[in-house]
Amino acid sequence: MSTQQGGAIKQLGTWKRYLSLVKFSHTIFAMPFAMIGFSLAIVKSQVIQRPWWELLILVVLCMIFARSAAMAFNRWLDAKYDAMNPRTAIREIPQGLITPKNALSFVIINCIAFIFCCYFINKICLWLSFVALFVILFYSYTKRFTALCHLILGIGLSLAPIGAFLAVTGRFELLPLIFSFTVLFWVSGFDIIYALQDEEFDKTNLLWSIPAIVGKKNALLISKILHLLSAICIISAGIYGQFGLYYWIGVTVFVGMLIYQHSLVKPNDLSRVNLAFMTANGIASVIFSIFVMLDLFFKV
Repeated sequence: MSTQQGGAIKQLGTWKRYLSLVKFSHTIFAMPFAMIGFSLAIVKSQVIQRPWWELLILVVLCMIFARSAAMAFNRWLDAKYDAMNPRTAIREIPQGLITPKNALSFVIINCIAFIFCCYFINKICLWLSFVALFVILFYSYTKRFTALCHLILGIGLSLAPIGAFLAVTGRFELLPLIFSFTVLFWVSGFDIIYALQDEEFDKTNLLWSIPAIVGKKNALLISKILHLLSAICIISAGIYGQFGLYYWIGVTVFVGMLIYQHSLVKPNDLSRVNLAFMTANGIASVIFSIFVMLDLFFKV
């Protein structure tokens, strides 16, 4: 093997580590809702000052950079706790695959790249980029002082549809905001389910989460309430936006996946948490976004 080939393989391994660090596959949660906000704006806008594909590239890059910054910052800040928790001790920083210094540098690079992309979109996105970064980075501190950390995470991801809408239109409107509330309640609900795994660890280490405060049974009840609110929002968006058949097919799938994930997880059986967290919610977001965009562009 040549030196050049060996270097390429080593470099590929490094990139894989960073993709794993930020759980790049979890982009599947917020990105589809960003595409909903973007598509909604394209359909509603009478005049678009720039090529749609150019805005789409910038929106996708913003999503990638913002989420990468948030996840890497969370891993950097929580490295001590991750090393102590058997479930998370295999992560990149505790294992020494990525140094804390390099992880923080990665955060800074992604923050700068995010602001840079927002600069090329429009002024309102540029100014709000600092607000967005504050929210998504501040989330990582919240588990140290409030059980509402799940809602802060929900707020962070809920910026996706309204942010994409602003990128095209430069203005706020009610419909994309309703989609943002859908994401807020949806993400908060499934993050509570995910946090069930760390109930005892959080209690022992004085970390705040809803399962640690109220127990598994009550935490699942709160998650169900949040998902009910998400379902109400998504139905309200359909009525307010006067969507057609495709939209309501998507709603059926989305709500069905909410119900399905709660059937998988019980207070005394967490063996299928990952199936509920990744598979059910990934299907919900992707399928729903596809049907929303079908409705927007090919209404029947």
